Amino acid sequence: MKKSPYAAGEKGAEMHRRDFLKRGAALATVTLAPGVTLMAMGQGVAAAADSNARWGLLIDAGKCPADCTACVSACSQEHGWENTGLDTDPQWIRKITLKDPDTGYINSLPVMCQHCENPPCVDVCPTGASFKRDDGIVLVDRHTCIGCRYCIMACPYKARSFVHEPVSGQKATTPRGVGTVEGCNLCVHKIDRGDGTTACVEACTATGNNAMIFGDLNDLDSDISKALATYPSIELRGDLGLNLGVRYQNI
Repeated sequence: MKKSPYAAGEKGAEMHRRDFLKRGAALATVTLAPGVTLMAMGQGVAAAADSNARWGLLIDAGKCPADCTACVSACSQEHGWENTGLDTDPQWIRKITLKDPDTGYINSLPVMCQHCENPPCVDVCPTGASFKRDDGIVLVDRHTCIGCRYCIMACPYKARSFVHEPVSGQKATTPRGVGTVEGCNLCVHKIDRGDGTTACVEACTATGNNAMIFGDLNDLDSDISKALATYPSIELRGDLGLNLGVRYQNI
């Protein structure tokens, strides 16, 4: 049996508080804005997953111009960040620059939640708020998140952020709440309604760069599987053995 992250001698009051939070979270629904509830990111979203699929991204850094931030802007628009007026940037997706110190070669590439098969964020979460769907998408249920931020510390990719301020102007497809953690959800609402793509991939394709491919890693006939079988790719920090859902080429 996996040992609890809490010490055996912990104060009873704190144990009671966490137990109350976990039990109450399974029953209640909190309304954040008209049509927006935290429960939308929990049980209902998990139930919609296709257990036969493993959704992922393939990103070709060789096709990603340093001055292009179309994917970042598209993510912001899709999930409603541009209307929040907050001082803190969620950064579900961000552009980073890599430079080879020996050759001087520079790469620019987007980084987001890598949707690990063995996600460290899920391992350390004390309430089960961080969870992985049957189709490989790693999510945060804001309704059960208590804001401990263990998952932020555990993520090797700095792919999660904390909501420090009350959020307004939310979209029904992306519930957010102050005091909770969030990160890239692979546009899970688009997947569940059958769009077959993500906002970042749509934006990248529209630019003509075509640096991103989204698809089912378990489907050998999908574009992403064919590309992975044809050209070499890597995982960021592949040495960790997390089996990422996001792969990169030409780094």
